[in-house]
Amino acid sequence: MDLAIRGATIVDGTGETPAYRADVRIEGGRITEIGTVPGARRTLDARGLALAPGFIDMHAHSDLALLTDPAHEAKAAQGVTLEVLGQDGLSYAPVDDRTLGMLRSQLAGWNGDSEGLVYDWRSVGEYLDRLDRGIAVNAAYLVPQGTVRMLAVGWEDRPATPAELDRMRQLVAEGLAQGAVGMSSGLTYTPGMYASDAELTELCRVVAAHGGYYCPHHRSYGAGALEAYAEMVAVTREAGCALHLAHATMNFGVNAGRAPELLALLDEALAAGADITLDTYPYLPGCTTLAATLPSWATEGGPEATLARLRDDAQAERIRHAMEVEGSDGCHGVPVEWRTLEVSGVREPALAGHVGRRLADFATARRLLLEDRLGTTVLQHVGDEENVRAIMRHRVHTGGSDGLLVGDKPHPRAYGTFPHYLGRYVRELGVLGLEECVAHLTGRPAARLGLSDRGLVREGHRADLVLFDPGTVAAGATYEAPRTPPTGIPHVLVDGRFVIEDGRRTDILAGRSVRNEKGRGR
Repeated sequence: MDLAIRGATIVDGTGETPAYRADVRIEGGRITEIGTVPGARRTLDARGLALAPGFIDMHAHSDLALLTDPAHEAKAAQGVTLEVLGQDGLSYAPVDDRTLGMLRSQLAGWNGDSEGLVYDWRSVGEYLDRLDRGIAVNAAYLVPQGTVRMLAVGWEDRPATPAELDRMRQLVAEGLAQGAVGMSSGLTYTPGMYASDAELTELCRVVAAHGGYYCPHHRSYGAGALEAYAEMVAVTREAGCALHLAHATMNFGVNAGRAPELLALLDEALAAGADITLDTYPYLPGCTTLAATLPSWATEGGPEATLARLRDDAQAERIRHAMEVEGSDGCHGVPVEWRTLEVSGVREPALAGHVGRRLADFATARRLLLEDRLGTTVLQHVGDEENVRAIMRHRVHTGGSDGLLVGDKPHPRAYGTFPHYLGRYVRELGVLGLEECVAHLTGRPAARLGLSDRGLVREGHRADLVLFDPGTVAAGATYEAPRTPPTGIPHVLVDGRFVIEDGRRTDILAGRSVRNEKGRGR
């Protein structure tokens, strides 16, 4: 396409250059000229609109959604042109036939489990090749440490043997060599949570050798959250590995107003030379599977073992006590308050009447877990607005939706994160300036991903771009209507082609996998 975008207000993604008026020319999928450009085959009048790099979702759960619904309007309509998949230590590559079946069951609450999808990949490279057949937006991938441990060790809560650790190193190295940009962990999810710090350090050494970064969902976001953050800083400093903290929140009542303590911890590490970034979503509730709130010992051995324990009255009472009295590790060490858990989705259609309801007690949760075969997702209303605002202001902050796209009533962050940043936290509240916020959503995440030609409006860069109206851009998604599209984002381009044009989804599938350029190691 030979396209001239006329009269746009350029917000270039650096966070340093004030917005300015200019024309932009796009040819062959790249920005070829910025200024006053001559005629092109096609012209778009962009007066009154801001032109920014496409937004990068640093924490996405679209691993299957991109394959089952390649149009992917949920993200394309927000101006997202790149997502990072393989989050929280659990995804679908690398796998074998056995682990794939277990993961499909375990992750049904996150991603659904489409019977019509052909799972014709096993390695990371094969999964990325599958994405390359055509998707709406670009996608990068993290090697999921929990999946790797499942392959090499199984579901047992025990240290890895030397041979098993070697196997995990090999799997991580292969994934990075095949294009993964780093490694993720879910250290409140089994079986990844069974890894010791020493084991994680060894795997992070492999990640560092391949130019990637470590992205942990660490061991607690509730009681012990600060200690959990400090643990991840220490692991990556020991390994010499870059660190990106996933959905870096301070949740639950025990952490209200404590974001400055987290930021002081990070500032100290940054001053000492650590390479750290983080992502957050601009909402208060979290979202996860109901099964994830169980104590880890109750989920050892996989989904069928978990269901067996829930069926056993004595084991179920032990689970209830751990959750309600002790504070289970699955609920971040905080005794569960059932009223904070709202059912957002179910696997079994017959259970749809539970969606939108708060859980009353353990008996209700137990029955739902059994009848829904662990497929239930919940919103967890435990956030703190003061913490959300403080963390998003930090200089190493980036945006991530952490959005689950399945369920009858998903979290609105899946459909609204990026316009919500621009509409609510820039225009309405002034927590971030426009240029600064765009940098958080574009240039800064591109730098973390090591992408030398994305994330900025600059000549020679990929033409992954979004045009939005700063005066009207807003998330349409609400808790009552979570799939409502945003307003004020009329045009989105991926590789110089319109995936959203005049506010409507086109049939263009311009997205591809974005692979680690340093993946062969050194």
